Amino acid sequence: MSSTTYEFIVVDEPATHVRRITLNRPDKRNAISTPMRTEVLDALQRHDHDPEVRVTIICGAGKCFSSGYDIGTGSLMDDPPIYSAPGDGVWARQATESWFSIWDLAKPVIAQVHGYAMAGATEFVSACDLVYMADDAVIGYPVVRVMSPPDWQFHTPLVGLRAAMEMMLTGNSYSAAEAVQVGFANRAFPADDLENEVLTMAKAVAKVPSDLQQINKRSVHRSFDVWGARAAMRAGQEFQALAGHQASVQRARQNPLEAIKTAFDDS
Repeated sequence: MSSTTYEFIVVDEPATHVRRITLNRPDKRNAISTPMRTEVLDALQRHDHDPEVRVTIICGAGKCFSSGYDIGTGSLMDDPPIYSAPGDGVWARQATESWFSIWDLAKPVIAQVHGYAMAGATEFVSACDLVYMADDAVIGYPVVRVMSPPDWQFHTPLVGLRAAMEMMLTGNSYSAAEAVQVGFANRAFPADDLENEVLTMAKAVAKVPSDLQQINKRSVHRSFDVWGARAAMRAGQEFQALAGHQASVQRARQNPLEAIKTAFDDS
């Protein structure tokens, strides 16, 4: 296994041909900072070039998978992992392309979600090839209530018109069972069994040689592209940028942490 040392993630080898990336900021609920995102993409790209790796699991340390993008530690645009042309929508463009880069890897990536994956973390999870959740885990994008639609607008292509509309108009959270029902996740497992069940799935994926598996993976994504998914998700970038010009959003951005607290308030 690579000896690369990371600050915000931990990489281990739970089984032959299987690597696992653990988001390792439990004190920050694994909030996705730009340095963390850079490390994740670096590790995944290294795995693509490592003949000993056939599949990668991504999970979170502590109580949850991730609370979403880290808006409390400076600009998320400081040295992003993927270049994006400047101008209106620059953040959404580079965020979208970073998640597309996971689609475009040769080797499969599995998300293992416990606790919750919220806001930007749902973007991260939906970019993975397979998604498995603990049965008591939840997902949601409450930021649509106060700040903007998602940067990576997976909703309509992934879960369909009605479910996407409800998610976008309410910002409500959804249980693992609901996430599976609408197609966001593959399966839900009892929380105590999640790690072992995901590892079993990863071992099944790892039985397929990578030269063949990359074709299997790409064939699915190419079909999704033919349906227009990638174009639709890129089109959403302009709406994310447009939201920033609305009066209510500009007021919210004067105190973003307070706005996010309001967004997460389901009382």
